[in-house]
Amino acid sequence: MSPGAEGRDFSVVICAYTEDRWEDILTAVASVGRQTLPALETLLVVDHNPALLGRLRDRYEGEREVRVLANAGPRGLSSGRNTGIAASLGHFVAFLDDDAVAEPDWLRYFAEGYDDEHVMAVGGRTLPAWASGRRPAWFPEEFDWVVGCTYRGLPPGKVRVRNVLGGNASFRRAAFDACGGFATGIGRDGDRRPLGCEETELCIRLTRALPDAVLLIDDRAIIHHRVPAARERFRYFGSRSYAEGLSKALVARSVGAGKGLESERRYTTRILPAGVARGLRDAALGRYGGAGRAGAIVAGVAAAAAGYVAGGMRARRGVAAFSSGPIANTAPSEAAR
Repeated sequence: MSPGAEGRDFSVVICAYTEDRWEDILTAVASVGRQTLPALETLLVVDHNPALLGRLRDRYEGEREVRVLANAGPRGLSSGRNTGIAASLGHFVAFLDDDAVAEPDWLRYFAEGYDDEHVMAVGGRTLPAWASGRRPAWFPEEFDWVVGCTYRGLPPGKVRVRNVLGGNASFRRAAFDACGGFATGIGRDGDRRPLGCEETELCIRLTRALPDAVLLIDDRAIIHHRVPAARERFRYFGSRSYAEGLSKALVARSVGAGKGLESERRYTTRILPAGVARGLRDAALGRYGGAGRAGAIVAGVAAAAAGYVAGGMRARRGVAAFSSGPIANTAPSEAAR
């Protein structure tokens, strides 16, 4: 069915876990309220933080289009998203990070992708908003995924992809009926080691359940993701790269290395070497930061490889595992609304 005919058909899920992001959360919710295609509802899911839960409920009391929910599963982003999916009323579910701001046409561009009934997911472009006001000179664009943003190497325009990126994505509600929700035990858990790839695993599982499913990225659907000062430092860069390797090992263990590492092979063999060459060329021309970017790419690859090896060993020993299951519908009935 066409979202144009449905009108206000998107449920937007925002997961929050700390009062430290209070102003960011309010700004994220406000950006949903400014959409040119209005959302049906915004679901704020609070991850096991009673103080934040109570504060947000007080803040949005009486606002029918914003519902504040407690994470109904184990701690972590995956369970928070699953809680939002289960409670959603829309035919489409969009996800926005709690420290991000969506541009006004964000949902409208998502909706355009669903004119094709085979499209099950549409993602967008995430731009970094650096706390310092500018990109660190040493930080390569090829590694912007480290800070949850679109990175150099992703194809531009409106293109078919293996997986969308979870902080700026949407799905048909029916997609979760077909393959279940986000896997727990793999995604982020507050400020603990920043594991990820839960959206990769979900998207691969979705296309296995629905072989005709199409997943798109439309880079006109833009959000701006805040990058705090701590994440502009090399220490975080290395830790996040290592965690990505751990996560990729879990995904490969679950869905097989063929699908689990399909996109990563091109990225590692083509995009990253080109980035190193670009950085070295800039250094040779006396451009500030070139050598640092080349070195950061090499260090990031080494950290991710070490994480992948460690993750593979942990998975084989059964130390690390994750699971997924069906999404139970907890949305209120028409009579209750």
